[in-house]
Amino acid sequence: QVLLLENGGGSVQSGESLTLSCAVSGYTFSRYCMGWFRQVPGKELEGVALIDSDGRTTYADFVKGRFTISQANAKNTLQMNNLKPEDTAIYYCAIDQARYSLGCVARYVSRRDFGDWGQGTQVTVSS
Repeated sequence: QVLLLENGGGSVQSGESLTLSCAVSGYTFSRYCMGWFRQVPGKELEGVALIDSDGRTTYADFVKGRFTISQANAKNTLQMNNLKPEDTAIYYCAIDQARYSLGCVARYVSRRDFGDWGQGTQVTVSS
């Protein structure tokens, strides 16, 4: 059973930083696409940042230059700088094997493209 455990959400002021982490256990495939999605109530889940098993990264346009995804030791980390109120959302970590070959591109993925998900962590940015 694949388990993803997110950590690091919280409340900050506009312009501040937060770091989210996602620890993955039970995943046995050598290739994967994993990363972060976010959802605001009433809106669709959207891809934020992804990284594959080769270390290639992609980002949604709305976080480019502000967020950085990295990975090490069965964990991925999302460093979020210069946060804005519109970044307020629940952030989810996800991983998928097939997505490695099908396209690990943050701007194009949706909920149905990933098979394993974490519980989510709230990020709140106030102005």
